[in-house]
Amino acid sequence: MHKSSFMKRLPLAALVLGVSVSVSGCSWFSGWFGSSKPAEKPAELVEFKASVGLSRAWDAGVGTAGPYAFSPATDGQAVYAAGREGRIVKLDLAGGREIWRIEAGQTLSAGVGAGDGLVLVGTPKGELLAFKAADGSPAWSAKLSSELLVPPEVANGTIAARSNDGKVALLDAAGKVRWTYSRALPALTLREQGHLVMDAKAVYAGHAGGRLTALSMNNGAPQWEVNVALPRGSTELERIADVAGTLALDDRQICAAAYQGRLGCFDRASGNALWTRDFSSLGGVDMDDRFVFAADERDAVFAYDKTRGTNPWKQDKLRDRKLSSPLAVGGRYVAVGDYQGHVHLINAEDGAFAARAATDGSAIKGVMLRLKSGLVVQTANGGVYALRIQ
Repeated sequence: MHKSSFMKRLPLAALVLGVSVSVSGCSWFSGWFGSSKPAEKPAELVEFKASVGLSRAWDAGVGTAGPYAFSPATDGQAVYAAGREGRIVKLDLAGGREIWRIEAGQTLSAGVGAGDGLVLVGTPKGELLAFKAADGSPAWSAKLSSELLVPPEVANGTIAARSNDGKVALLDAAGKVRWTYSRALPALTLREQGHLVMDAKAVYAGHAGGRLTALSMNNGAPQWEVNVALPRGSTELERIADVAGTLALDDRQICAAAYQGRLGCFDRASGNALWTRDFSSLGGVDMDDRFVFAADERDAVFAYDKTRGTNPWKQDKLRDRKLSSPLAVGGRYVAVGDYQGHVHLINAEDGAFAARAATDGSAIKGVMLRLKSGLVVQTANGGVYALRIQ
């Protein structure tokens, strides 16, 4: 499919103008942003014989997401979730019992990050808000450069956060900014910046324009930078080549996907490409012990061998259902959510449907949360659902 044909289906408000326009306060085309309706007629759900159970363990509510995509988080003890109107909840991991509920007192646009005794959310005004995980009391706030749209990452006493002007900031556990990394944005980019991942040495970030960088934990300097995609085409729309959605990290490699570009895995230490494949994705990637999973721009789900990049299967029966980022779960499956709130469990070995579960009928737009024997999803209407694989 020619690249420009898909651009006709991409809602214009999923794009943003470059830095000069963002600063002026008109950072995206209005009208369609946040729509959960596919631009093309989606595939009808096919019937199949389930090979595993996928049942609701518990559910809760946190308030609607509005035009944003919220993702639940866990610190291993509880699940945390937030909604646009400012509500943040802590839920018992085993049974979903509400432990505390707070109101942030302002509109939220990103979250949740959790770890090191903190729960973190972001606002459209660029504020990063931290609360104490124990009781929900305020811990600190930090002013970043612009609107926050992706969850902060928390690890090893540090917090990595990304603002929608492309800047990445690393803060300490008290909210003090250690360093900020910035780069010029192309004339047009996808509205949502890519997610971040961290290890003990680096913050990994994909960027508008197709680059993937490993930023030194010490000072934010790039340890390496590689091209996941190279902008191509005669128009600015055709030249959008952003590293979008989630990144996947293991002991050896980091994997990423770009819109109108490639999917690939790169050596964590050097950035050298281990393998790449032509691909176009808006949702990013996840991995298990054997495979890297990604959904393309038409919502076909692919598996690639982590070592060689071979493609053992493709599941194309969810076409244009506006799938979430994939989530490897249960050791044998990959899960995706769709625009009607269905969670589809796909067998990692052969791509066959294994199970399906419904939620509240609204879109699953955020990143789903992996648990030991299942997953937690959050819907656009604010439902938080824990699903158990049996």
